[in-house]
Amino acid sequence: MRVFDELSKYGYEQLVFANDEVSGLRAVIAIHDTTLGPALGGCRMWPYESEEEAVIDALRLARGMTYKSAAAGLNLGGGKAVIIGDPRKDKSEALLRAFGRFVDTLGGRYITAEDVGIRGEDVEIIHMETGYVVGLPSGPGAGGDPSPVTAYGVIRGIIACLEEVFGDGSLSGRSVAVQGIGNVGYSIVKYLAKEGAKVYVADVFQERVDAVVEEFGVEPVSPDEIYDTECDVFCPCALGGVINGETVTRLRCKIVAGSANNQLRDESHGDALEDLGILYAPDYIINAGGVINVAEELYGYDRERALRKAGYVYDRIKSVIEIAKREGISPHLAASRLAEERIGKIGGIHRIYVPRHAVCRRAVT
Repeated sequence: MRVFDELSKYGYEQLVFANDEVSGLRAVIAIHDTTLGPALGGCRMWPYESEEEAVIDALRLARGMTYKSAAAGLNLGGGKAVIIGDPRKDKSEALLRAFGRFVDTLGGRYITAEDVGIRGEDVEIIHMETGYVVGLPSGPGAGGDPSPVTAYGVIRGIIACLEEVFGDGSLSGRSVAVQGIGNVGYSIVKYLAKEGAKVYVADVFQERVDAVVEEFGVEPVSPDEIYDTECDVFCPCALGGVINGETVTRLRCKIVAGSANNQLRDESHGDALEDLGILYAPDYIINAGGVINVAEELYGYDRERALRKAGYVYDRIKSVIEIAKREGISPHLAASRLAEERIGKIGGIHRIYVPRHAVCRRAVT
């Protein structure tokens, strides 16, 4: 991998490697674009097979956060951090605090939060070393667990897609295959089951599947069989890249709409979905509820307001579908256009010079 070529190709601003021998921390922080504001994005901890895989994941996720925040109407840029390690075995107070210190060295250019492998209690430990963190589970101004807000936005996006494909947004009787039963996946399954949908679930951790099967009466399938499950909606809620050359032709659904980031291995797979007649809800549009929720902490948190804003995911999915049909392009390209237009317009007004800390001099007569 030629790092600077990759940074230049997609306009990344900064890539930071963090290493601490005492705690065992090995982390990567990627900042994509800060035109609209400081880069915000969660920290993911995962046992990557290689350092290059970790870097690629951080870069892809950071770029996705730029587009997500822009399309959601937030005054934030895109960033992401990944910690190399198994969160079940390698996570420690020292490691998390060391990560927090590295975040603090960036002076607010990057604001971190929870993601896969990092929970609310971990964010509290990171907060011991830096104020540039959101998603705190408790305390003054804390937004708590963002997963239910993310899930609510995904559900609203699914409803918009159902209306487009079937002419009816009701979840009752619809079949949904949920891949990944983490915090967001669990909340989505809970909502779907409550609304009377037929739900299939899969996860690499069998105990998660067993728990939701017992609680909600959903149907389990293996992690590999989930792609071949006949359903109305395939809902990816695990890691990225699950829509790829090996899986796209196996899908037996009419809609792909889920909470996972970077669901497409590359943009050609968005076109492949279009060719197969499958409506794709671009991930950074439909899963924006999480960043909307944590961004609320920056202005004085209000849960009701966060949920209301997450509900606007329905309108943005509708807008993306409208743009795609009007311009004859795939939804993932329409979503990019929506985000890039806002970045371009706001970036344009930032060229206007505004004097800061100027001394006002009055004329003396």
